[in-house]
Amino acid sequence: MTHTSRLFQPLAIRAIQTRNRVVISPMCQYSAHDGHLEDWHLVHLGRFAIGGAGIVFTEATAVQKCGRITHGCPGLWTDSQIPGHARVAQFVLRNGAIPAIQLGHAGRKAGMQRPWYGNGPLGEADFGRGDMPWTPVGASAIPVAEGWPVPHELTVAEIHEVIADFVSAAHRAREAGYRIVEIHGAHGYLVHSFLSPLSNRRTDAYGGDLKGRMRLALEISQAVRAAWPEELPLFFRTSAVDGSPEGWSLDDTVVLARALKEIGVDVMDCSSSGIAGAATAGGGQKRQPGFQVPYADRVRGEVGMATMAVGLITHPEQAEKILADGSADLIAIAREALVNPMWALHAARDLGHDATFSTWPEQSGWWLAGRERTSEFYKPHKR
Repeated sequence: MTHTSRLFQPLAIRAIQTRNRVVISPMCQYSAHDGHLEDWHLVHLGRFAIGGAGIVFTEATAVQKCGRITHGCPGLWTDSQIPGHARVAQFVLRNGAIPAIQLGHAGRKAGMQRPWYGNGPLGEADFGRGDMPWTPVGASAIPVAEGWPVPHELTVAEIHEVIADFVSAAHRAREAGYRIVEIHGAHGYLVHSFLSPLSNRRTDAYGGDLKGRMRLALEISQAVRAAWPEELPLFFRTSAVDGSPEGWSLDDTVVLARALKEIGVDVMDCSSSGIAGAATAGGGQKRQPGFQVPYADRVRGEVGMATMAVGLITHPEQAEKILADGSADLIAIAREALVNPMWALHAARDLGHDATFSTWPEQSGWWLAGRERTSEFYKPHKR
């Protein structure tokens, strides 16, 4: 017997329909070579499609070579990178999930260490491994923190080049077969560094008040929306708060979301922090289950925009409640999917959506269903 779970209701966004509300969030692997995806990425991402997710995101993908987070991060700044992405997108689609990609530019955090080497600025040991530094760029010549390189402050002409390269990368993403593009505007990377007053001290049209600091995010989004097919969705990932009274706030995020919705962004992906230090670090928040859900909830409620909740969402019942409460439209899973790539399929069992392994890949579902009929192999998790 099955019943309809909110987590396993399809969602229509423009012309696509997801098989459920489970999204595999972009997770950096630091394993590309000169920006090209490898077999690792095919297997890493392919297993999530096999595992039942509705949308599978390829990790943050640089639109410029100098925009990679590390030497091991992928890109779409040249046509030679398209085939690697196409392998991933086609495999994900053939296995029932929607292939998606996050496009970004690391800005002043570009060219840092891979996490297992320290997750900070490059040093002598990294140079010895062949990871040589380059000059990062940013909204202003303000380093991430003490000991980090001082970024080059982008000129207006260089800003226009960045926007054009986002558009070129979107065209390549479409050629590769992706059905969703997300613009990375979070975690202290380039777009976020323009949004936050902690990192943007410009006095031209791309700085100053909130309108000026939002200008790059809006111009990139508008240009990509115009280049991306009308029938396909566009997401935007935001750091909803910096975690500092002087920084970017949730009120600012609501204003940004309204402007993004007006130009055709479909979903706000609500993360937080990262303006200083690594990735999501530095927000001064207590990291506990669902700690970022209120950000998605407020944007959804006040802006009337679809949102994606992310951040320590680990259990199916937790995800189900977020949707039932109307706090978000999509649930992003990340590290928990590394522990269990079949998270979505197990969640369907736990929530009573699939009692017969019917949603599992046919290569394994038939066998598991038969095994369950003759053993105590599987019982839904009790929490």
